[in-house]
Amino acid sequence: MSFFKFIFSKTFLIQIGIAIVVIVVLVLGAMQWLDSTTNHDQRIEVPDLSRLSLDIVDKKLEEMDLRKVILDSANYNPDFPKYSVIEQTPEAGQYVKENRKIYIKLNPSDYPKLEIPEFERITKRQIESKLLSLGFEIGEISFRPDFAENVVLELSYKGKPLKAGDKVRKTAKIDMVLGDGTQNYNSVE
Repeated sequence: MSFFKFIFSKTFLIQIGIAIVVIVVLVLGAMQWLDSTTNHDQRIEVPDLSRLSLDIVDKKLEEMDLRKVILDSANYNPDFPKYSVIEQTPEAGQYVKENRKIYIKLNPSDYPKLEIPEFERITKRQIESKLLSLGFEIGEISFRPDFAENVVLELSYKGKPLKAGDKVRKTAKIDMVLGDGTQNYNSVE
């Protein structure tokens, strides 16, 4: 029997037809099963959780068959209530399926405390830029007799002297005592 006679034989064509029907039935069955198990076309609109406290967030998400995951707290924002939602993912108005996790960040109770950098005998300009980049504010600047001009001799917060490594609340006003350059270097010895 030649190859061409085999391909066009009645038995072969029937088997190809049966295979195609079986494949179509399996694909349609799989699509139907996926539709039912993945809740296709079911959509829940994500609510706006910003400025809400955790207990209200819990109730709201539970009513909508959604779950929450709390991420590390965000930077403190004084415009939001303490411990309220400051950021959420997915954002409000987007659509998700039931039991989806909503990731939230909470507003801390206050600004974080940051370490004071090493400052003794470093110029005012260097320390000022370090303090400002950390989020501190520069308070009063006073001078004390010293042979070095504009070199930081002391930092203080609310009248209390600071040393490198002390922790102070971000946005705190840090006062500086600088050398005035009037003292003779030889008289220090």
